[in-house]
Amino acid sequence: MKNIAERTGQGSEKSEADVYVLRLYVAGQTPKSMVAFANLKKLCEEHLAGKYEIEVIDLVKNPQLARGDQILAIPTLVRRLPQPLKKIIGDLSNSERVLVGLDIRSLKE
Repeated sequence: MKNIAERTGQGSEKSEADVYVLRLYVAGQTPKSMVAFANLKKLCEEHLAGKYEIEVIDLVKNPQLARGDQILAIPTLVRRLPQPLKKIIGDLSNSERVLVGLDIRSLKE
């Protein structure tokens, strides 16, 4: 099985205001976790090219990290920046829901 990258993105040279900082909480490299990561990566490339960072947090390896963002279900995506913090639970297969949930696209578009 392919390893999930610990950190991905091309936004490191941008200012904080221009970059979406995303954390994807998973529990191991399950099929659902892999689908969630692939869906997130695809959406970021299509809508945030060069303006995002993805950090994958594996709660099997680091269960204590769930407390910081109050993770109750997995996979969960947390948008850390820009503020305010946003959370989306699931495999991120509903791209419209994810885009609206992350404030990348409004409901009216």
